[in-house]
Amino acid sequence: MHVFRQIEAIIFDMDGVLLDSERLYTEATNEVLREFGKVFDWPLKIELMGRSPVESARILLERLEVPLTPAEFLERERPILERLFRNVSAMQGAPELVSALTRRGYKLGIATSSSRRTFELKRLNHDWFSMFSVVVCGDHEGVKAFKPAPDIFLAAASELGVEPARCLVVEDSLAGVEAAQSAGMRVVALPDSALDPARYAAADLVVQSHDQLLFLALP
Repeated sequence: MHVFRQIEAIIFDMDGVLLDSERLYTEATNEVLREFGKVFDWPLKIELMGRSPVESARILLERLEVPLTPAEFLERERPILERLFRNVSAMQGAPELVSALTRRGYKLGIATSSSRRTFELKRLNHDWFSMFSVVVCGDHEGVKAFKPAPDIFLAAASELGVEPARCLVVEDSLAGVEAAQSAGMRVVALPDSALDPARYAAADLVVQSHDQLLFLALP
């Protein structure tokens, strides 16, 4: 089945899919870890992507044996991220993809583990985000558990007024792919170029760029 067939709504993850913010998280994390002589690398990062900030911090600190609590780590990381997020760039091809899907009549939403405050900071210089009719953040009342739980996608579908089976999710994280599938939605994986696409075999489709996904969405 064509991945867009009978789809009414498309729900996007934000970090690494719409905005080039994943690298900023890596930069901020390594800035905090430098004091402890530790380095945050891809094998660990892929496990954390899509998860809540607290859960990600907990796993990170345990694996690297850093003597901080998740709260302490996040407090150190927060001002670094806030500085970096003010100038975050769009992912190449993302605004054009969103515009084309809007013209085709799809309902568009965002489902991000970021808090609403962090989301608003990231979107400051991105007027094209106005094309999304729904944004569900990690602190939304309907999100009781974070990815890989399906809560955030089910909340987005509910606000869009579309049945989960008629929603397509675009994700860059393994946790996000699992969450979308648990929600009963189709999912397109758009992994970072540094990652092996084979790891995303569970997705309905794996693409290498926004342009490739746009081509598939065209009639």
